[in-house]
Amino acid sequence: MRKRFQYSIWEMTGRLLKIAAPVKGTLALSTLASIVGNLSQMGLMGFGALLLLSCAGMAGGSPLLYGGLMVLSAALIVACRYVEGVVSHAGAYGLLASMRVHLYETIRSLAPACLMDREKGDILNIAVSDIETIEYFFAHTIGPMFTVIILPCVTLGLAVSFNPLFAAVLLPVYLIVSVVFPLIAIRAGRGVGMRYRTRLGEMKSLVLESVYGLKDIQIFGYGHRRLQMVREKNREINRQAHALTIHQQTVSSAPTFFVYLARILIIGAASFLAARGTSHPVGTVILSFVAAASFSSTQSLTMVVSSLLEAYAAAERLFLIEDTQPEVVEPKNPRTCGPIRKLEFDHVGFSYPDSGRPILKDFNLIVSGNEKLGIVGESGIGKSTVLRLLLRFWNCRSGQIRVNDIPIEEISLKELRQRIAVLEQDTFLFDGSIAENIAIGKPDASREEIERAARRAGIHDFIITLPDGYDTQMGQMGARLSGGERQRVGIARVMLTEPDVIVMDEPTSSLDVLHEKELLRTLREECADKMLLIVSHRPSTLTGCDRIVEL
Repeated sequence: MRKRFQYSIWEMTGRLLKIAAPVKGTLALSTLASIVGNLSQMGLMGFGALLLLSCAGMAGGSPLLYGGLMVLSAALIVACRYVEGVVSHAGAYGLLASMRVHLYETIRSLAPACLMDREKGDILNIAVSDIETIEYFFAHTIGPMFTVIILPCVTLGLAVSFNPLFAAVLLPVYLIVSVVFPLIAIRAGRGVGMRYRTRLGEMKSLVLESVYGLKDIQIFGYGHRRLQMVREKNREINRQAHALTIHQQTVSSAPTFFVYLARILIIGAASFLAARGTSHPVGTVILSFVAAASFSSTQSLTMVVSSLLEAYAAAERLFLIEDTQPEVVEPKNPRTCGPIRKLEFDHVGFSYPDSGRPILKDFNLIVSGNEKLGIVGESGIGKSTVLRLLLRFWNCRSGQIRVNDIPIEEISLKELRQRIAVLEQDTFLFDGSIAENIAIGKPDASREEIERAARRAGIHDFIITLPDGYDTQMGQMGARLSGGERQRVGIARVMLTEPDVIVMDEPTSSLDVLHEKELLRTLREECADKMLLIVSHRPSTLTGCDRIVEL
């Protein structure tokens, strides 16, 4: 039977506390401020009761002393609330920053094999919105976790000093409000929180996809249907938000009953003691004031619970990604392959996870020297898969791929991908200058190196016509570049890294005949000393190849 949740509350709490270890000093100071602030709130009420009783002649001590202690308690409350808020959030936001970096490292190690079935919008939601939601645990939960233990203990100790009966009637109420009810609330509401966070991720994926595909949506008149899909998804989110709101209001309002019950029980116990001739009016008044203050603090834990539901749901979604085992891992003792002069596919078999259909079966191929190899075949036959296996985006299921007679699994991914460059049919331009886009494979490249690569790719003359030349930002300009111009940026990237092997997947599919000829001429002239593997449906793209393999 499949588990409803992958992690228990205790597992996630322990893991989140472990994440908080680097800022434990900061969070300890925040927790201390929370404890002192809540104890000061109890002191304010207790000293206030003593002030009233001393003025009425029912308690000893100076009213000025009690008044001064009230002022001191009030000042501590203000100072501690300020320190708790500033310090806890400073520590929490520092943790969120490190969590985002760690998530990016995880995604980088999983891509692309383990992220095929994950929507980009959902991953974006986890990286931004879900991690932001986890902030509530660090900034607003750790303090109440300690005060919910300390405050009842202080109040019960005070109650015992007056009469054990007071402690006996208060203890069950504290257990219900501080322990039983929060645990039941979290357990009952986990599904609601998870569904809400999941639907939000689906909505962001839908919106992101709609923005990227806006041109096609407009061309084919699909806007009305797409709008309906957004509305339907929005209604689903609203339903889950409504269920979450009901749960939150129930969690936040139900404990109020027990708070008033505690006051009734204190008065009832005092009445019982008075009827038996052991009345303690001073203790009754002081305890009523102090208990009211302690319950207002412990009750805040139930308020925290309602927000913790989203935080735990967000944490589970994050941990599910972080705990995914990568399809491809670095070798423990990597071997250096040196300049690549030979590639060999030896009886390679491969199928994508959950597809059940073999893509490659008993595939054999040897490429050597500066050979220019073309690969053709029907759509879905496995042409692009050959290139992906060569780059170790996936591992082959059977057989072996060797580079210079070294099994590819024994070569470090860094060296492999430095020596093998990829040019795909669509070059992605990042939000940065065109120089930064060219230098992706070599961030420390000098401007001279970048310009030399651009000249080899035949795009230098175009770049210098841009508003700021090589410093032109691609955030706005990227969409205005033609397919050929974008491809030449991709070629410049390849030229800058000086790889041994260049693999190209449908490099001219978005180009017209004229631009295709220019691109192929550039490749022939600049890549004469390199091994080329070209996948294409176009016979014209493969005209310069030494050999053509049909799958």
